[in-house]
Amino acid sequence: MRKALKFLHTLASCGLIGALAGYAIVLIYAPQATASTYADVRQTITALCDYLLLPSLAVALVTGLLSMAVHQPFQDQRWVWVKALLGLSMFEATLGIIQSKAATAAIISAKIAAGDAEPGALATAIASEWMSLGTIAALSVANIVLGVWRPRLAARVPRSRPSSPG
Repeated sequence: MRKALKFLHTLASCGLIGALAGYAIVLIYAPQATASTYADVRQTITALCDYLLLPSLAVALVTGLLSMAVHQPFQDQRWVWVKALLGLSMFEATLGIIQSKAATAAIISAKIAAGDAEPGALATAIASEWMSLGTIAALSVANIVLGVWRPRLAARVPRSRPSSPG
């Protein structure tokens, strides 16, 4: 059971990093010549979020939490709890920031392509998209580093002083 969870967790982490990289690549190299092609690009980003980013993140989070439940020694390790909190933060940030920005930008770009909105509306909608994407990527890398490095993060135990004879 533990090896299966570890395999699924690793596979989901790879999907997550791949989805973030794909998101960034699409943003960098997207053709922006016309509003209709950019609307198609935003649909691609929405599909990346819906079919790769969010499912990978959900599987990584669930398998990580299940690993904590199945493998008793993990429950005593502080790095595991830090990793769990970072994973929950990533999930919330991804749902709240990346997914909403991708969906909003796709809707606005489709409206621009149809002539129902002005082009400046898209610029304000995606102004902080790169910062959000970078934050999610940094949290993801931090989770990977914690999983590989596994620092002790233990509280220092005060040394006991020898009692002086009274």
